[in-house]
Amino acid sequence: MNIRFLHIIFLLCFSQSFAQTVISGKIISEKNITLEGASVYFNNTTIGTITNKEGLFRFKIKDGNYTLVVSYLGFKTHQLSIDTSKKQKEITIKLKEDNNVLDEILIKKTVYDDDWKYNLNRFKQTLLGRSKLSQECKILNEKDLHFEFNYKTNTLTAIAKKPLKIKHSGLGYLITYDLVDYTLQKNQLFFSGYARYENLRKSVKKKWKRNRQEAFNGSQMHFFRDLINNKYKENGFVVNQFKRVLNPERPSEEKIKSARELIKLNRRNINFSKTISNPTTHLDSALVTVKKARLPKYKDYLYKQNVPYEEIISFENNIPVLVFENHLMVIYTKEIEEENYLIGMFGKRKKASGVQTSNIVLQQGKAFLDRTGITVNPNALFNEGYWGFESFGNMLPLDYIKD
Repeated sequence: MNIRFLHIIFLLCFSQSFAQTVISGKIISEKNITLEGASVYFNNTTIGTITNKEGLFRFKIKDGNYTLVVSYLGFKTHQLSIDTSKKQKEITIKLKEDNNVLDEILIKKTVYDDDWKYNLNRFKQTLLGRSKLSQECKILNEKDLHFEFNYKTNTLTAIAKKPLKIKHSGLGYLITYDLVDYTLQKNQLFFSGYARYENLRKSVKKKWKRNRQEAFNGSQMHFFRDLINNKYKENGFVVNQFKRVLNPERPSEEKIKSARELIKLNRRNINFSKTISNPTTHLDSALVTVKKARLPKYKDYLYKQNVPYEEIISFENNIPVLVFENHLMVIYTKEIEEENYLIGMFGKRKKASGVQTSNIVLQQGKAFLDRTGITVNPNALFNEGYWGFESFGNMLPLDYIKD
């Protein structure tokens, strides 16, 4: 399976300025009751705190634009955009009670049987990934996950009754992940949520520094940061352009559907082991058509190598925008593929190329970039290939700085 990933992450933006701003405030309920122990953090970073007995929080941050996330058990998660260029007053946030009884229903409904274990394995392989670093990710509260599978649409959905606690022993983080959506439909994964990163220890081990550096190298974050600064070529990235068209060797969906219906009507009279090289009947043609349905629906045609910088990115009001024709193939030449990537999800081995190749497929014609190295409009693109393989298990907080 070639999983295509749409990473929907609610993002923050910040500048590279060293100036700092103090952000402080109070978290209360709609009944004006102070909430002690509420989690207050900037999404996808290591910057966060817990409210004290008076419901107060306070921390310093670099100047820039942020998304502040506030979560508290029994209340709806709250998000607030913050621009530190504007004078900051003390923030008071009122959390709304979550009256959704979904949790109670799910507690009764979830059965931890073989189906649940199978779906859990699919969830971990697709969300966390299959890289060697993802193998060091452990979900500490797996039983808070509930799965539903729709056989008609071949869709797996997951709901977390509580924020997931993910211990990443390879990168040295405890990640609290508030899963908003997880949908795996055929070979496309959509997931979204809020992530808070905490170091497992105050002092960062050499192993963690080394692994974080390895996770950053060749990643989408690495590429986008270098692309914005026009340094991607000197740092080992090659960008090619390709076109994706319908595979002319594969029958149309209409023909495949008709062929399957004909086979269904004549199933008892069919010798499925028969080799058909020259179909002479409508039924023979239907069997050949269904066999060809296994061919890939699309074919990719590379038509431009070393795409110029100005044909990849532009700037609108000083905001970098990813905009290009068709699709991009991004090759990182300074690292080879991992063994797990070459093996594939079902053991079908790929031929090693000695480089890491990823595809960018735009969904909305353009994608606004943040200077931290991610997209601002979350559903703007798909990742395919190596970036899809690495997935959540290789992600770093947005405030990560390469040593």
